[in-house]
Amino acid sequence: MEKKRDWQLSLGALGIVFGDIGTSPIYALRECFSPAHGIQPEVGNVLGLLSLIVWALILVVSVKYLAFVLRADNKGEGGIAAMVALLNPWNAQRGSGRYLLMLMGLFGAALLYGDGTLTPAISVLSAVEGLNVAAPGLEHYVVPITLAILVGLFWIQKRGTAGIGALFGPIIVVWFLALAAIGIRGIVANPTVLLAVNPVYGLEFLLHHGGAGFLVLGSVFLAVTGGEALYADMGHFGRRPIRLAWFVLVLPALLLNYFGQGALYLGSAATVSDPFYQSAPSFALYPLIGLATLATIIASQAVISGTFSLTRQLIQLGQMPRARVVQTSAEEQGQVYMPFVNWALMLATIGLVLGFGNSSALASAYGIAVATTMVITTILAFFVARRFGWPLLLTAALAAFFLVIDGAFFVANLFKIEDGGWYPVTVALLMFIVMTTWSRGRQLLLKHWGRDARPVTELKQWLAGREMHRIAGTAVFFTPSGLVPPHMLRHLQRHHVLQEKVILLTVAYTAEPRVADEQRAKFVEVSSDLKQVVLSYGFTEQPDIPAGLRLCAQNGLDIDLEKVTYYVGRETVIPDRAVEGMAFWREILFAFLLRNAMRATTFFRLPTDDVVELGFFVVI
Repeated sequence: MEKKRDWQLSLGALGIVFGDIGTSPIYALRECFSPAHGIQPEVGNVLGLLSLIVWALILVVSVKYLAFVLRADNKGEGGIAAMVALLNPWNAQRGSGRYLLMLMGLFGAALLYGDGTLTPAISVLSAVEGLNVAAPGLEHYVVPITLAILVGLFWIQKRGTAGIGALFGPIIVVWFLALAAIGIRGIVANPTVLLAVNPVYGLEFLLHHGGAGFLVLGSVFLAVTGGEALYADMGHFGRRPIRLAWFVLVLPALLLNYFGQGALYLGSAATVSDPFYQSAPSFALYPLIGLATLATIIASQAVISGTFSLTRQLIQLGQMPRARVVQTSAEEQGQVYMPFVNWALMLATIGLVLGFGNSSALASAYGIAVATTMVITTILAFFVARRFGWPLLLTAALAAFFLVIDGAFFVANLFKIEDGGWYPVTVALLMFIVMTTWSRGRQLLLKHWGRDARPVTELKQWLAGREMHRIAGTAVFFTPSGLVPPHMLRHLQRHHVLQEKVILLTVAYTAEPRVADEQRAKFVEVSSDLKQVVLSYGFTEQPDIPAGLRLCAQNGLDIDLEKVTYYVGRETVIPDRAVEGMAFWREILFAFLLRNAMRATTFFRLPTDDVVELGFFVVI
C-alpha cells in the first residue's frame, strides 16, 4: 500500500517538481552552441558539452540535491526559507554568524523572485518558438501568442490549481516519454554520441577551450535550472516519491533527449539551428509544439505557486509585510493565491518577453539567480548538517566538493550580467532591501513598544485601584510579548470602560512548518477576569484567531466567542533623521510598507464587526 502511494505521489511530483528542469532541453544545448560563445559544433565539442550536461545532471541534481540536501528537511518541509528556519537565526545578534546566515538565506530567497518571472518568460517563449521551425512565415506571431498564453496563465491563478493540478502529472509523463522517444530516434541514427557519458570528454573540452570553454558553462547550467525545486517542493510529496520520479523517468528521459540532440549535431551540424525541434520527425512537429507549450505552462505554474508559498513563509517569519493570502483548496494548505504577487509577476514577465524578444536573449538573463541560490543552499546545508550532528570532516568535504561545482557555474554566469543577468540581480537586491528594511523596522517598533508596555501584574493592580465600568463580553488585546500594550492603557485611561473578561493575546510563529492543534493554544490565568493566551503557528500556516480561541474554549478557557471584541493596535510611523535607528530613506520605505501592509483584521481573519482599531504614532 505504501509503495502504491509513493508511485501516486511520484506522478504528482512530475508536474510540480520537474516541470522546470524538464523543459530545459528545449533551449539548453542550443544555447551552448550560440554564436556568442564561438564554439563550433564539431565532434569533440559536441561530445564535450554533452558530457558536461550529463555530469551536471548527475552531480548537481542526483548527488547534491537528492542524496545530500533533501536530508535537511524541516518537519518534512524543504526550500531555502525552511532551511534557514532550521538554524533559527531570527533573534540572532546583529553581526553574529547566525545573523549573517539569516541575511544569506534571505538573499537566496530574494533571488527566487527574479527566477519567478524569468522561468515563465523563457519557458513559454522557447516552446512557442517551435513555430519558427514548423512554419517560418509565422515567426512574427511568436511573441503575441506567448503573451496571450502568459496573461491567461496568470489570470487563472485566482481559481487555484486544485482542478487542473490533476492533469499535470499525466501530461508531464507524456512529455518525458516524448523526450525519450525523440532522443532514442537520434541515438539510433548516430550511436557514437553515447561516448559523451565519459567525463573525460567534458574535462578535455574545458582544457582545450580555456576561457571560452569556461564561459559556456553558463549555458550548460541551463540544463540543471529547476533542480532547486526538488528541495523546495519536498513538503508536498516527500523524499522517496521525488527520488523515484527522478531516477525512473525524469533523468533517463533528459539524458536520452540531450544525446539525441547531440546526435543531430554530429550528423548535420551545418543545418542545425534548433536541435530540439529539428530532432523530431516532421509529422510530429506541430503536436510537439503543443505538448511543449503545455509542459512549459505547467513548469511556469509550479514556479508561480512556489513564489506564493515562499512569500507566505517570509511573511510568517516576519521578513515581509503582511499581504493578502487566499486559500484556494480546503484540503491542501500549500495551495494559496496572493493577488499582489500574482499581478506583479505577470507585469514583470510580460515586460521581459517584450524587452528581450526571444528565448536566446532571455537565456543571457537566466541562470545567475539559480546559480547563486545553489551556492547559498550548499553553505546553509553545511551548517544544518553540523547542527544535525554530521561529522565535521565528512560534511566539510561534501560541502567543498559541491562548492567547487556551484562556484564554477556561479562565476560563469557572472559574465551574463551585462547581457541581461543584471535583471534577476536587481530584482533580488530590491527584494532584499524590502525584507531587511521590514525586519529592522519591526524591531524598532517593538523596541519603542516595549518602552511603554507594562507587566501584566501591574495591570492587575491598576485595574484593582481604579473605578472602571465593566460591561458584558470579552476584550481581546493583541500583544507581541505578553506585556500590556501601551494602546490598551491609553484606551482605559481615556474611556474607563472594560469588558468583564480580558485576554492578552500573543500570536507566535515557530521555526517549524506546522503546529498541531493540541499544541496551538496555551493560556495562563492571571486572575478571574484576566487571561494570557499564546496562539502558535508554523511558517506555512495562515493564522485564524477565532479558530484558535475556539480551541482555548474547548480546553477549559471560560469565554463566550459570540461576545468577543478584538482591540488591534495600528501604528503610524513618522520617520525622523534625529532618531537613531536606520538610514532615513529606509525609515521612509518602512513607513510606506507599514502603511500599505494588509490590516491585521484581515490577516488574522477577525470578524470585522467585532474589531476596534486603536491608532497611535511612533517616531523612528
